[in-house]
Amino acid sequence: MKISVIGTGYVGLVTGVCLAEIGHHVTCIDVDPDKVYRLRSGDPIIYEPGLGELIRKNLEEGRLTFTDNYSKGLLDVQVIYIAVGTPSNSDGTADLTAIEQAATMIADHLKNYTVIVTKSTVPIGTNHRIQEIIQNRIQNGVTFDIVSNPEFLREGTAVKDMFFGDRIIIGADNKKAADIVEDVIKPFNIPVFRTTIRSAEMIKYASNAFLATKISFINEIANLCEKLDADITEVAKGMGMDKRIGSQFLKAGIGYGGSCFPKDTNALVQIAGDIDHEFTLLKSVIEVNKKQQRLLIDKAVQRFGSLKELKVAVLGLSFKPNTDDIREAPSIPIISSLLSQGARVVAYDPVAQRHAKRILPSEVGYANTIHEAIQGANCAFILTEWSEIVEFNLSEYELYMKDPILFDGRNCYDLIKAAKYNLEYYSVGRTSVRNGQKLFLSTANGSMGKR
Repeated sequence: MKISVIGTGYVGLVTGVCLAEIGHHVTCIDVDPDKVYRLRSGDPIIYEPGLGELIRKNLEEGRLTFTDNYSKGLLDVQVIYIAVGTPSNSDGTADLTAIEQAATMIADHLKNYTVIVTKSTVPIGTNHRIQEIIQNRIQNGVTFDIVSNPEFLREGTAVKDMFFGDRIIIGADNKKAADIVEDVIKPFNIPVFRTTIRSAEMIKYASNAFLATKISFINEIANLCEKLDADITEVAKGMGMDKRIGSQFLKAGIGYGGSCFPKDTNALVQIAGDIDHEFTLLKSVIEVNKKQQRLLIDKAVQRFGSLKELKVAVLGLSFKPNTDDIREAPSIPIISSLLSQGARVVAYDPVAQRHAKRILPSEVGYANTIHEAIQGANCAFILTEWSEIVEFNLSEYELYMKDPILFDGRNCYDLIKAAKYNLEYYSVGRTSVRNGQKLFLSTANGSMGKR
């Protein structure tokens, strides 16, 4: 089919490229001419494993084009995907400005029957609002249908998720439109679940809210484990063996971040509030996550007393590995807190530093390697479990750091291995280690002692 995708952000770009890969002729539209120029040259703009290769392949084979011209981009298309951003407003609600602008542009350029598919995460009722905007503006009597097709892509594995996802949700108010969308995605050979538009909108929010809840839950259990001398790694593994619970999203750490979970949990709380429903559980999930992002700071303050003039190496800036996205990353509030307490911060991330420099305070220094970051440091904060950090030889901390003290927010290292080195190692939900001896470090009562 001939398809257009409006928006070349994370979702739009991955969606358009993968639709081209399964044989469709896809035009991706973006209002930013600089982005369009870079994409036409095969530059994926974002860091996502495998995406650049697919862009260049489909450009060469003529199935993929990029434009900033709506007249060209929407000419004679059968399906239009809307994949523009819906960032959070200051009150937590979703900003639908870009969605409404896309709907207006579609109405102005629609020439024949088209199915308009919303990939953007939008509040319940937004697809019908899009339908209303187009219907009220369209001048030539052209008919169209709206379909909600929420995305479930994980940054770092988005291309893989497009081809090997768990399910594809098609929310439509009539069979014809649903059939067309199902025909588009049929080559993916992924199970399809058809539902109403409003249910599809809710499925997206409910899914992300549930996963965020699992993360906050396991982090609370981890905090209990530290005070009760249990090991969260063992606890999570034992829990995950229960098929009713499952092992995914039970990894304790310093909380969730990124472009989806923080935005979608806040938006769902606001959606509930708009209809006078107090979403107490989700509010607690959000609060636990905020508190968890302070965990390593509290441990460090308890260990040192004061962080003033300490050199702190921060390893990992992106909210998760295999992405350069630092939106809502725990590194942002953690680094801000370190600086406010007088620490000197030197940060390292294999791909996210370019974005970080635009957001983090100017006082932050940057290193080109882990070794450079930890050289002469009083302690190191591990904030992202990049493979090169997980595989880093623990003896190197001993060799390069002034004080080999690690605060690991992602539980990268095995405790038994850490105990073999001249390190102090503090992680999440596990016993701490100093020079081979187990320590008890309680952020609750300020006590520390050997076991």
